[in-house]
Amino acid sequence: MSAARLRTGTPIGSCPACLAWGVTYGSASSCRACYDFTRTYPAGECPGCLRFIALKKGHCRACWLQAAISAHGRRRISPGDFAPGAYWQLTLAGTSRLGHTGWAAPAPLEPTAPPGRTGFEQLELFTARRPQPFDQRHWVASRITNDALEQTRAIAEELAGIRGWNTRIIAETHRALAIMLAGHHRGDLIDSSTLSPALHSRDLSVTRTAEILSLAGLLNDDRTTSFTTLTQARLQGLPPAMAQDVEHWLHTRLHGSPRSHPRDEHTVRMNLNRVHPLLREWASRYQHLRQVTRTDITTAMHPLTGHLHRQTFTAVRSLFAHAKKTGRIFADPTHAITSSQRPLHLLTPLNPEDIQQAITAASTPAARLVLALAAVHAARPRAIRELHLDDIDLPNRCLSITGRTRPLDDLTHTLLTTWLRHRAHRWPVTANPHLIINQQTTMSTKAVSENWLTGPYRTLTATLERLRMDRHLEEALTHPGDPKHLAAVFAMNDTTAIRYAALAQALLPTPAEHHHPQIHEPKDPNTP
Repeated sequence: MSAARLRTGTPIGSCPACLAWGVTYGSASSCRACYDFTRTYPAGECPGCLRFIALKKGHCRACWLQAAISAHGRRRISPGDFAPGAYWQLTLAGTSRLGHTGWAAPAPLEPTAPPGRTGFEQLELFTARRPQPFDQRHWVASRITNDALEQTRAIAEELAGIRGWNTRIIAETHRALAIMLAGHHRGDLIDSSTLSPALHSRDLSVTRTAEILSLAGLLNDDRTTSFTTLTQARLQGLPPAMAQDVEHWLHTRLHGSPRSHPRDEHTVRMNLNRVHPLLREWASRYQHLRQVTRTDITTAMHPLTGHLHRQTFTAVRSLFAHAKKTGRIFADPTHAITSSQRPLHLLTPLNPEDIQQAITAASTPAARLVLALAAVHAARPRAIRELHLDDIDLPNRCLSITGRTRPLDDLTHTLLTTWLRHRAHRWPVTANPHLIINQQTTMSTKAVSENWLTGPYRTLTATLERLRMDRHLEEALTHPGDPKHLAAVFAMNDTTAIRYAALAQALLPTPAEHHHPQIHEPKDPNTP
């Protein structure tokens, strides 16, 4: 690699995948070629080097490079070039290329003459909303230009300045725009469904390209959401009248109506999953929801227990209440049917060993801050992900979580200032407004993923959600029998506050347990 491409502080070392010495790349400290190789191919056990590593057609990149040496002078690599247990030639990073590494095509038995041309040949006409092929003639993306490309490139340059994109991101974005707009005509729109097939194979960002095309008014969002696909699949086997009523119920739950608020997509998805087995059973006998009776509902709910019983009954009651309100059925069969009362599950405080494991797992400044926000301020993972820099007020030592201002304790204040210094040093020009960011979100404005946030604690007993609940329980034990205090401190609803207060009352010792057996009460002088 030339010295012009080396930046100050770039780590130098040995690639763990191909053992090449040179500039490392990515969190795994591998060379750039192995970094792309690992992202492209799945992992498995290589029969040549017996390592669990990314494999392309059954072999790792180091074995492919050694097979290329064995196949020197031939255009293709054959299976015989892979010798198990052989040696591997050490190289410098960036000096070897796999090139054409597909299996050698079998030679034809007899040469065939090219077919003669008869008549005329129909040329391919340009089809609107279809990405043009980006072949070897288009490798220099800067030479392709048109009005749409000029507009999108200007938007990309503006975003690059605002979000601090590096030169590699800028070059890849320009190339992606050239791929999608190489043959663009005025008035044409680019379908969202065509971005992934054209850009994913070239390891270019689909999300970033779609955002720029949307800002330029050149994107036609023709994608089908996963919830729509799930709904169509679940309603396909139901009678038309029943499927229509259920679809109207789901649409109202998801988008709301003049007299009802929209629900979260996760909640509506769970409602559909719970009611679908019952709908399939009723569809074998009935054609409409108005034919379902109270006996059918009680019979279907009888074998269900616990959370499954309560969630299913809630979904069924919502479905028939909506059908009754909209005039699709004459009477609500769930009327006067009551669900079993939710039992009080005894939640015990976490052991010190479990908390210490969570502290040990928090090995980065971001992970320590996330741990403090969950364990001290009882913040949910989603609330932590959505925290912005504007929610932090260091001079006044307070922060705002889900719109509620809370004072900063000394521990959280120390961890917060440490993270902010690390954030400013690691990503000095990022424009992401979120408090917690990582390498994937530093050049965008989106929040980190929940998997990344909860990853260090997912296999532990003290997960972020469990730490949040333990903080609620600790406050309830400190102020026993006071749900109003819990509701005021953590902004929880009345039902949750009452449940934690009841848990605290169940865990606290009774007056009889405080009685010491060695302390004798004074006896009545008239008794022996």
